[in-house]
Amino acid sequence: MKYSLNTFKLYKDESVFAMIMRIRVVMKEKVDVKKLKSAVNIVIKRYPYFSVRVGLDEDGGYVLASNPEEVVILGRKRHLPRLGSRAVNGHLLFVQCEGREINFYISHALCGGRGAQPWVMSTVYQYIIEKYHVVPNAPTIRKPDSPLLPGEAEEPTLEMLGTEQPIFRYKSKKPAVLGLDYLNGMYNPFKRKPNFRLYTFAQKDILSFVKNNDSSVASFFLVVMAKALDKVLPEKIRVIGGETAHNPTASLGMPHSHIDLLSHVHLDYTREQLQWDMEKLGTMTRGQIALQTDPSVSFAELRKEFCFLEELETIHGQKQKLAYFKKHDPFAGKNAQHGTFIANYTGWMDWGEVADYVDSFVFIVEGHVLLEVSSLGDRIFLSFMQLLDEKKYTDAFEAVLKGLGIPFQAEGPFPKRLTKHELPREKTPSVCWRKKTAEQS
Repeated sequence: MKYSLNTFKLYKDESVFAMIMRIRVVMKEKVDVKKLKSAVNIVIKRYPYFSVRVGLDEDGGYVLASNPEEVVILGRKRHLPRLGSRAVNGHLLFVQCEGREINFYISHALCGGRGAQPWVMSTVYQYIIEKYHVVPNAPTIRKPDSPLLPGEAEEPTLEMLGTEQPIFRYKSKKPAVLGLDYLNGMYNPFKRKPNFRLYTFAQKDILSFVKNNDSSVASFFLVVMAKALDKVLPEKIRVIGGETAHNPTASLGMPHSHIDLLSHVHLDYTREQLQWDMEKLGTMTRGQIALQTDPSVSFAELRKEFCFLEELETIHGQKQKLAYFKKHDPFAGKNAQHGTFIANYTGWMDWGEVADYVDSFVFIVEGHVLLEVSSLGDRIFLSFMQLLDEKKYTDAFEAVLKGLGIPFQAEGPFPKRLTKHELPREKTPSVCWRKKTAEQS
């Protein structure tokens, strides 16, 4: 394709949902801002594909260029700057900290959670070296002077997806969508209150349970959330739908690629099925995940997305491209398939001794009744995100956990504190914008 895959999410309309990730790392001791700034700007050189700014080409398409400016480190601010703005030196990322908390803000265009986590881990590793003058034993963390891994900065192509017919095609049972919640959460200023609650689990408790119930970490939380919604949704709703994202880059032979390339797994539970025991639901859910993450299935879904993006490339003019994307986005509109909730798990990554310095580590994004599960050392964390200050869903979630005998610690709610993008416009040539930025930096 003519454009990097990293540019296409920049066309998404952010009038309601921001295409931004906030990765929240809470250290065990107060953060030294000067040491953090040093660590951030040492490590970013290891991740050149994140050190970029956005420009426009002659067709009005977004293009990425190397950005040599420093990554901005902010203290607590009432209003966060936009990614890509002069306030953050044009970067599509910045770091904010206060007290023990470090927040890594990064554009969802650059990567997903799996792609961002190595950058976060490398930065925290380097910060520990800067502050404590020790080198933690963390063999799998990418060091500032380590070379890029095979395929790390590369992008898949449409040709790599092949033409094999999928072994399975999802047929929606038309699960409930929390439509009124979304309308209030997106458009009603008296109801909208984006927030998240943090849940902490001992890894041994979760792993012991899933081992004994033919489950996995991902399928466990999908089933728990479905059972929680079964407690609070009206009886007239017959199907509760879960959704989880799948990164198929390993199946493409590119396990280290940072690209946010995702297919989607749909789990439709009837109200009768949700009365089954956890082992039977675990078997069903794990089986569906295995089936829908088969390369033939995920590649078929991605081929449709690639074809849409290739069509977008043929549109001339920024306004026209934005309008085309908004009208034909396969993940929005009447043709999009949505569940009642989403539960994602980035998987386990080995932090080594770095984990000894960290209290918690979670992902925060836009969404309602959206669960992001992360792990660090011997703990599992879950951020439960909502658009409303609503307790019925989290109360039901906690009730299911208690009924299963799973210990947990709950904190919050906390504000999401997300930001948005500031992108160049066609009437302001990107070359002039870059020159102005350089003069002001």
